[in-house]
Amino acid sequence: MAADARRRDARPIVWLIAFLVVALGVYFVLLGKRGVDLIATGTVAGIGLGAGVIILPLIGVWVVWATLRAGIEHQRLARIMAEEGRELDVSELPRRASGRIERDAADELFAQVKTEWEADPGNWHNTYRIARAYDYAGDRTRARAMMKRAVNQFHGREDRG
Repeated sequence: MAADARRRDARPIVWLIAFLVVALGVYFVLLGKRGVDLIATGTVAGIGLGAGVIILPLIGVWVVWATLRAGIEHQRLARIMAEEGRELDVSELPRRASGRIERDAADELFAQVKTEWEADPGNWHNTYRIARAYDYAGDRTRARAMMKRAVNQFHGREDRG
């Protein structure tokens, strides 16, 4: 029952992400048009500002692409881990009123997973698990870094066959 409660319909989130991407796309187009209009003035200031304004949507497109790509890769690894039955089981851990895992329990889980990871840090499964353990322990910076490493290891494994 606890697993069913956590397994929610993802469609509302997917629709929200799609809406935000479309909204950002419209914004980037409008911003790019404003940059072209500034360049079209022919003045030195207009050309300089226009070039600067055109760079902003390019950076924005890159950020959106990188974020979506990372999210898709993380979901892919999560699906594989769940299919293999290797996802961290936190269903029995005590939780705060907010729903977050209690700190002591998260630290204990982290210590266990860290031992597994240290035994084989080149295995993307272990790196994924430690990334999740960092997240449960509240260390989002290290969680993101380790998840990125797990994705890189996963793709390295695929490349070698």
